[in-house]
Amino acid sequence: MYKGFVNQPDWDALDWTEKDFLTIGQFGSEQILYLLDQALEMKGLTKKGIPHPFLKGKVLGMIFEKASTRTRVSFEVGMKQLGGDAIFLSAKDIQLGRGETIEDTAKVLSRYVDGLMIRTFAHTTIETFAQNASVPVINGLTDLHHPTQVMADLLTIYEHKGRLSGLKMCYIGDGNNNMCHSLLEGAAAVGMDLTVASPQGYEPNLQIIEQAKKTGQNNGCQILFTHSPEEAMEKADVVVTDVWTSMGQEEEADERKKAFHAFQVNRELCAFAQPDFIFLHCLPAHRGEEVTSEIIDGPHSVVFDEAENRLHAQKAILKVLMQ
Repeated sequence: MYKGFVNQPDWDALDWTEKDFLTIGQFGSEQILYLLDQALEMKGLTKKGIPHPFLKGKVLGMIFEKASTRTRVSFEVGMKQLGGDAIFLSAKDIQLGRGETIEDTAKVLSRYVDGLMIRTFAHTTIETFAQNASVPVINGLTDLHHPTQVMADLLTIYEHKGRLSGLKMCYIGDGNNNMCHSLLEGAAAVGMDLTVASPQGYEPNLQIIEQAKKTGQNNGCQILFTHSPEEAMEKADVVVTDVWTSMGQEEEADERKKAFHAFQVNRELCAFAQPDFIFLHCLPAHRGEEVTSEIIDGPHSVVFDEAENRLHAQKAILKVLMQ
């Protein structure tokens, strides 16, 4: 096994008790590092063209109530590369909680497939699904969390910076969204400082940020919040942003553009960061709104490495949960 992390724990002795992958916060630091190590191994095998059918004969059911490009393609390709198969179920194919209860749907699908990935709206939906499913359930995105994306982000940061612990990340934009919440949990888990900068009224979920602060204290890092994007950007090694208006918030678009005007990631703001900072965005991006083309298409941007790493990070999650 390729072990990309210095001073890593004894992977073989790691006690893995979690059946599902719903949030990053449900895992300890060693578990997160183990998954990242597995992702590095998966990526190495893929690049060398070495077959790795760890999930031969396994089937992943994929439920989508929200549209997706990267999530669908990366999970489908990932399962095929792992020797298994994936079944796509759109909102038209399956209606969670309408006509049949979520509890019954989870129990029925568990009789057909070996694992389930769900991309939905309310986080309570996936929690209820996991409570009633007898197979692993993976969160492909909810309104509250986006953990598989942040696993790809951590993998990308490690590849470009050679470490995670001791770095400073800043997140600029809407703090009360799924990306920010999972970044809070991810940074705290790996010992990375994170400062979130959002306008008033768009702060992160208080419970999530307080728990991230506690986890960060245990792992030697600081989790901070500010209304000043310049303060957050100061000496940042990693700069992250997301769209100002997420799916389901279209009616707020004009109001949000006004609120976030001073939070655009551009050359002037990035001048406060470290000279060798890297820029991440989960995509799709709105150039000219949350980020300028000069930044997202410039030399500091690693967004397409980040997008590719969705495949490898998710393969690691699939392998660990479903093998």
